[in-house]
Amino acid sequence: MELAKKLGENLKEARRAKGYTQKEMASKLFMTQQQYSRFENGVFELNYHQILALCEILDITPNDLFDIS
Repeated sequence: MELAKKLGENLKEARRAKGYTQKEMASKLFMTQQQYSRFENGVFELNYHQILALCEILDITPNDLFDIS
């Protein structure tokens, strides 16, 4: 599976586990819900700063996000 797609699935799972909507996540990242949804759908890849921000918001590690054991 393509990395962006797998990352998007992991991101969606982590967001749902915390009980956040896409709109809430987008607000925390200062973007629109449409922009955020592109990350979860694997359309756009996250940059380093976005990965760190997401991990902080979702209280997970980059290893969790990338499904690295």
